[in-house]
Amino acid sequence: MASWRERLRQWMKPPRTLKVTRAGRTYLVLTVGIGLGALNTGNNLLYLVLGFLLAVIVLSGVLSERAIRDVRVRRLLPDGAFAGEPFPLRYEVTRTRGQAFALEVSEADSALKGSGWIPYVAQGRPEVVRADVVAPRRGPLKLTGVRITTLFPFGLFEKTRTALLADGLVIFPRRGFSCEPPGSADALHQGDSSTGRHRDGAGDLLGLRELEPGEDARRVHWKKSAAAAQLLKVEREREDRPQYTLSVTEREGDALERACEETAALTRRLLEDGAEVGLLAHGRKIRPGSGPGHEKRVLTALAFLGFDEPRGGHAP
Repeated sequence: MASWRERLRQWMKPPRTLKVTRAGRTYLVLTVGIGLGALNTGNNLLYLVLGFLLAVIVLSGVLSERAIRDVRVRRLLPDGAFAGEPFPLRYEVTRTRGQAFALEVSEADSALKGSGWIPYVAQGRPEVVRADVVAPRRGPLKLTGVRITTLFPFGLFEKTRTALLADGLVIFPRRGFSCEPPGSADALHQGDSSTGRHRDGAGDLLGLRELEPGEDARRVHWKKSAAAAQLLKVEREREDRPQYTLSVTEREGDALERACEETAALTRRLLEDGAEVGLLAHGRKIRPGSGPGHEKRVLTALAFLGFDEPRGGHAP
């Protein structure tokens, strides 16, 4: 049912939108004035000028339509982005027939603000354009379409076509929250500390456990995994490291946003200090770990808090 509503909504949208620019408004006022003057005076020269001005309007419409037609766009998404910070979003623009000039590419029906501009696209030669965009808040962001706009050829009208292109992007919590690492377990206000179990190192074998999503597949014991019909990870002894499991309690609105930003900042600070960090939030649990990949797992889990995330499971 939802798909039918989406199709109906897209069908009701006009395939093209046209907006008059500031120069175009001046041009139209001039054209109307000359037309009125030609009607009142009957001057053939004014009729000739009026015909030329109207021909330019028609020519502008034809050439702008040729510029945005037969254009294909593909997004090149980043691994993740932070709310409130500009990040690069790239588009691969291809022309299937002919040439295109002066194209502006941006997101349609999205909270992302920003666009990329490309001067020329030749047939069969993909061009990559970078757009510096900003997401206003954290969370999973659904991208539905790409807006292709041109002012070609005279800059009188801005013609736009929307290409349907579904994608998804994860926006991490906003950075900039200042925090100090906890000194001891008694001083913690947002998590708990424990002694390390000396796992995930390069020493003696400690045991096997099921591989969690996002973990390094190089630690998989393939023979044992084949026998057990599931991926099993090898755990080895390593040096002792402080471990922290940060928690986010049930909150909503601005309180949840602030808690996610604080937890993300504390995670980054603890990882930089050599500690291992885990997360327990809204039914999601991530084992303590370290490294850039583990930090991304924590940030992704924080980004999904409050957005219909699955409860009782592990973070992606």
